[in-house]
Amino acid sequence: MTAFNSERAVAPPPRIAWYREPIQHFVGFPTVTISRPFRALPRALFLACAACWLIPLSAAEPAAKPADTKPAAAVKPAAAPAAKPAAAKPAAAKPATAKPAAAASKPNQSLVWRGDIASARGLMSELAKLYEREKKVRIQLTPFSTVSGIDAVTQGSADFAGSLRPNHPKRNEESGLTFVPVAWDGLVMITSPANPVSNISIKDIWRVYYGRADNWKLLGGNDKAINMYAVAGPLDGVEYALRWLIFRNGDQRVAVPRVYLNTSKLEEAVTLDPSGLGVSTLSNTAGNPKLKLLNVEGVVPSTASVRDGSYALYTPVYVVLREDGSNAAAVKDFIAWLETPNAKALLLKRQLLPYADGLALKDGDATRLAMIETKVNETPLAAPAATAAALTRVAPTSALTQEAKAEAAESRSKKASAKKAKAAAGAAAEAGGG
Repeated sequence: MTAFNSERAVAPPPRIAWYREPIQHFVGFPTVTISRPFRALPRALFLACAACWLIPLSAAEPAAKPADTKPAAAVKPAAAPAAKPAAAKPAAAKPATAKPAAAASKPNQSLVWRGDIASARGLMSELAKLYEREKKVRIQLTPFSTVSGIDAVTQGSADFAGSLRPNHPKRNEESGLTFVPVAWDGLVMITSPANPVSNISIKDIWRVYYGRADNWKLLGGNDKAINMYAVAGPLDGVEYALRWLIFRNGDQRVAVPRVYLNTSKLEEAVTLDPSGLGVSTLSNTAGNPKLKLLNVEGVVPSTASVRDGSYALYTPVYVVLREDGSNAAAVKDFIAWLETPNAKALLLKRQLLPYADGLALKDGDATRLAMIETKVNETPLAAPAATAAALTRVAPTSALTQEAKAEAAESRSKKASAKKAKAAAGAAAEAGGG
């Protein structure tokens, strides 16, 4: 009987080596002893598992070969595309010839304008765009305030400025500048649409600014305080123009507790306050449904009423320049262009009257100022002293002031005489009674 050999008993059957060797050969794994449960698997399942391992490896090797051959083949196409752009270069010269035509549409020159918000919005905003389209000159707008614009022209940092007032004689900075009137604009008293008041007299404007009328009831409105608004900037064009008309002093101090940086902010505040009152320009407020423009002396503010002079509160709009400025000639070209039909049409659209169309206003200015002075000085006949005092504050050297002073003196003399007569009559009565 043959002895039992334990080593031979545990050795794998010879047929297992057929399964193991292909795996070692293709995959490169070390010798693996396949367990008995694994040997029980069907041969087809085992071959499928081996194929899952072998296919990715065999697929990777052929993929590397085209990668080696592609760069060599790609050399030829690289030369061919390079030749085509080289041939297309002469055709690219056509856009190069078209560049001068595109450059011609760009502005040939640039000017710097500075001034107040009112003239920027009313006069310059749309005119600058039209001028650039027609004359190929760009105008850079830098609005802030009247004084800043005038000073910028003086210093040379701006070519020209906008202003709703003439030069102020007390400022030496303005003495060497030229103020050219180019349009007429209306000065309008604005309030909220919720305010029932629709008209204001020139006398009432004087009273409100002086603090003599502080309730809307005195102007025919509700029993509410008048919230007066003004622009804080010194010598602002809009405020200066109105105060010069009413007080004959553009720098007149007034009783206005609410001040704003510019007319735009002032308008915003008035829209929110049914008791608010302020001044702006017709060109900036016409057509704004959030504002009510008050009639003055029963006359509606409009371009037509400014043209015929029936609306008394109007002012020239000025372009300010230095005659020796580096771009003075270009600024004068712009001023001359304002007389063209397109520019005039745009001015009228903005509720501005071209200056040349309103020369009759200049000729009748003395009559207008006399009428305003008469309205301002209207005082009950029983108060000649008050009349004289008001005239002295507004126009101390005018003939009306001197006449009022004489009437006041005569009134005081009559009162004194009446008082003496009354005293004498009383003394006589006492003596007779004694």
